[in-house]
Amino acid sequence: MPSFDTVCEADFVEVKNAVENTAKEIGTRFDFKGTSAAIELKDKEITLFGDADFQLQQVEDILRNKLTKRSVDVRFLDIQKAQKIGGDKLKQTVKVKNGIESELAKKLQKLIKDSKLKVQAAIQGESVRVTGAKRDDLQAAMALIRKDLADHPLSFNNFRD
Repeated sequence: MPSFDTVCEADFVEVKNAVENTAKEIGTRFDFKGTSAAIELKDKEITLFGDADFQLQQVEDILRNKLTKRSVDVRFLDIQKAQKIGGDKLKQTVKVKNGIESELAKKLQKLIKDSKLKVQAAIQGESVRVTGAKRDDLQAAMALIRKDLADHPLSFNNFRD
């Protein structure tokens, strides 16, 4: 039976490259000389360091530009509130979303059920598998998901005929 998986996962190789390029640019830019501006990546979490809110914002802008150049959707970023880490230094955590949250999966499943298409959606861990008898129905389901859930960086993989 034809099927595909709806997933929400960033290309972590490209995320890592973007973080490294951001760190390189921070090291070479004149306005960051002698400051504590820095960026680091651990697992699926990016940490930004800076002396002031303005500086954190600049580092975040550089990161967004580098991610965009590497074709990584910036909607994967979940930016947390900046925290003081001592003295006048600030730290900001940016989590990289991976996997569909349960509430979004339920919303996606309900959307497909209400669409009256001849397809079924099943939540499988951090992805949603959509199955149907015809390939055209699956493509219609993909178009529906892209249109109605445009604010989420969803992608489709594992398409089987």
